[in-house]
Amino acid sequence: MTDYASLPSDLPVPEDDGAAAHLPGTSAPPLELHGTGGTTVRLDALGPGRTVIYVYPLTGRPGTDMPEGWDAIPGARGCTPEACGFRDHHQELLAAGAVRVFGLSSQETDYQREVVERLRLPFEMLCDPARSLAQTLGLPTFEVSGLTLYKRLTLVIRDGVIEHVFYPVFPPNEHADQVLTWLRKNPLRAAENPL
Repeated sequence: MTDYASLPSDLPVPEDDGAAAHLPGTSAPPLELHGTGGTTVRLDALGPGRTVIYVYPLTGRPGTDMPEGWDAIPGARGCTPEACGFRDHHQELLAAGAVRVFGLSSQETDYQREVVERLRLPFEMLCDPARSLAQTLGLPTFEVSGLTLYKRLTLVIRDGVIEHVFYPVFPPNEHADQVLTWLRKNPLRAAENPL
């Protein structure tokens, strides 16, 4: 049985292939995605301030095998530790200027809802099974076992525009702390902060 909450010490490190370099300064698209809270979230109508959306390939589920060779794919393994990091740092992220935090992957809403409940996540997961965001923004994906999955990256959207992109993300279990550090180093002035 695989322990999805821990990471092997020999995980391959993803390289920056430039696939996200075009994103900073791009407007958030008018896409509506289903959230695990039962509502839809429109990406171009997130409201003022900063929204952190961490995009990831596939969360493991107890009793379900991951695609063959999963651990050998750079950047694939680590979705559960990444989600737990955002859970554990959630209040600090909000205190550092994030108005909201979302996870996003191509899994269906019911799959994502199980993850939110099992990991006790204090934020919603956004579900994009058609990979609409990848098509609209040109986000990087990869293929495995007949699936097309998102490569791991994080968008910081500020007032409807992608302000910053973390790509590639490694190690995933430390990524929430990386985002927190960036938010603290790039605070909004009082006049810019909607809180």
